[in-house]
Amino acid sequence: MDAQPMEPDLALAIHTSSPDLAMALAPFPWSGDAPVSVLCKATGKGLANVLHQELLRLLPASQWRRLAALAVATGPGGFTGTRLGVVLARTMAQNLQIPLLGCGSFVLMARRLAQRLLQEHPEGCAVQLEQPLRKRGWIRGRYRITAHGVVEERQAPQLLTTAIPLGEAAPWLRHPAVVEPAADAVELLRVLMERHALGDPGHWQGVLPLYPAAAAERPWETESTCR
Repeated sequence: MDAQPMEPDLALAIHTSSPDLAMALAPFPWSGDAPVSVLCKATGKGLANVLHQELLRLLPASQWRRLAALAVATGPGGFTGTRLGVVLARTMAQNLQIPLLGCGSFVLMARRLAQRLLQEHPEGCAVQLEQPLRKRGWIRGRYRITAHGVVEERQAPQLLTTAIPLGEAAPWLRHPAVVEPAADAVELLRVLMERHALGDPGHWQGVLPLYPAAAAERPWETESTCR
């Protein structure tokens, strides 16, 4: 007897924009109430050696046809790590012919911070996420959190090579850009479900890693909204 084809009923989020690999697997569609399987592993520079085997540990290849949609963090983050995650997600989405959502790692942090900040600023607030770099400057992203908890990206992450006077930060609340891999992978699933509900087709061709350019080289004028 022929095996019955698998019905797509799972969603996978991949986050490799930090030294820790994180993946989250949930039912599709996911309301946020059902249990989520989360894998988190410190990989450092050895991500390429373990990424595929950790994926297989979470979801064996024989089950990949159950995937209905994918999401991946696009950075900013480590050059090699971010690229590996994006390439894996694009390859899977193309081969399985399923939607792929890319979401910036700073957006995920801002969403995670939103509920705590709204307790202190119920009218909404503006937050500036900052990530110092070891050799050159720092990366800054700016986000508006509305009273309803919507996170609006006002300035996409950009590389700054010179110090900015403190007064220029007002009215932005300054926070370090710290990845919490497991929590951010689950947040990535939430973004995927929200975008799916809005009818986002999730074309894999448009999902690319984010490598911020210097402020003097690239003006940031786009504004996007991610709940």
